[in-house]
Amino acid sequence: MTTSLKIDFVSDVTCPWCAVGLGALEQALAKLRAEVSADIHFQPFELNPHMGAEGQDASEHLTEKYGSTPEQQAQIRESIRQRGAEVGFEFKAEGRGRVWNTFDAHRLLQWAEVEGAAGQQPALKKALLKACHGRAENMSSHAILADVAESVGLDRERAEAILASDEFAAQVRERQQFYARAGIRSVPAIIINDKHLISGGQPAEVFEQALRQIAAEA
Repeated sequence: MTTSLKIDFVSDVTCPWCAVGLGALEQALAKLRAEVSADIHFQPFELNPHMGAEGQDASEHLTEKYGSTPEQQAQIRESIRQRGAEVGFEFKAEGRGRVWNTFDAHRLLQWAEVEGAAGQQPALKKALLKACHGRAENMSSHAILADVAESVGLDRERAEAILASDEFAAQVRERQQFYARAGIRSVPAIIINDKHLISGGQPAEVFEQALRQIAAEA
């Protein structure tokens, strides 16, 4: 008998640790498939909500935001690349190049959650992470976002219509405010059954242990 868990994965497309954390969570769930089933919902969080449509050079952005040097950034990129490899996610060796506004990506994820078929929101999330971190594509480009949506079987014309409007904007902002009020300040934040929080891109073993314990308590 398996225990069903609700998992809210609060994250941003532009967050590399979110790609690592998702891969590790999926590895843990694969190992626990005989014990645990998961209903995963991807929730919005913007690391750079005020980023303009033109984006910003990634190295410049990280220096401004965190005070890191190019050398430190290179070391962190390598650490993230290695962690990504452990969970089957391939980061672009040269990094992202630019940091983009991701609000429209979150609108498409909300659409996929509300109107998409089963599995399409997770597929879109993973495809967006791959486009951002694996290919360094522009996450504010409507054409690229529509391409990614189409690649996972979502209707391109509907995606383009959403991107050309403000559809799902209110829902995304409401979800962002909800998690901000709940105290979420960094991502990934993985909330299980609305009460257990696992923060950061933890190794698969940490997720496995936590999920097994939560399932036993449930």
